Amino acid sequence: MNALIIIPARLAATRLPNKPLADIHGKPMIVHVMEQAQKAEVGPVIVASGDAEITETIKKAGGRVIDTDPNLPSGSDRVYQAFLQVENHEDYDVIINLQGDLPLINPQDICKSLRPLSDPSVDIATLVAPVKTEFERNAPSVVKVACSFSDDADIAKALYFSRCPIPYGDGPLWHHVGIYAYRKAALEHFISLPTSFLENREKLEQLRALEAGMRIGCATIDEAPFGVDTPDDLENVRRIIKG
Repeated sequence: MNALIIIPARLAATRLPNKPLADIHGKPMIVHVMEQAQKAEVGPVIVASGDAEITETIKKAGGRVIDTDPNLPSGSDRVYQAFLQVENHEDYDVIINLQGDLPLINPQDICKSLRPLSDPSVDIATLVAPVKTEFERNAPSVVKVACSFSDDADIAKALYFSRCPIPYGDGPLWHHVGIYAYRKAALEHFISLPTSFLENREKLEQLRALEAGMRIGCATIDEAPFGVDTPDDLENVRRIIKG
């Protein structure tokens, strides 16, 4: 698969203002994410910027950046607008949408996000990790996925995403990781869809794809990377990176 990675980024954030530019040991968070993506070596890495400050930061760090409309409604819209501006974008089969608040993302896990696309019936691929704590289980900020893995497989179909612990009963729960690998046609179709009822209710745009009949495949990784959404999250990441 001929893939590229696009990282959408903008400064508007309610719980952590200017989040992409947050300093982590002398380097902005968005640069940490970009460098982890580059280490994956699955294709070009581009930051889809919604603000001039982000654009300048990426240029200063030697990365590739494309300016997008700051008023776009979602990261997926930003990714698609940037994709259309990539030179020879028709040559790419897969677009990986990597969230810009995952400075600890493992490059090997980015590669694993492509695995579900080995099934031609899968439109969008993503990652899940086992829920290991009660906090993960119950926190609305941790999105859970209803999916079932057979004993000899680590790829499964996503049936539903929720901020609640699903499914009910005994058995593993899966923590959704914020990375999507879209087939080019799937991203084009997804962007054309109106927002859906369940998407608006759960505030999860991937439900728009499921409600429209698109198929999302999940690959497992050992541990969910620590995301940054609040000042406390930022301090935790700083401690982890410092070692």
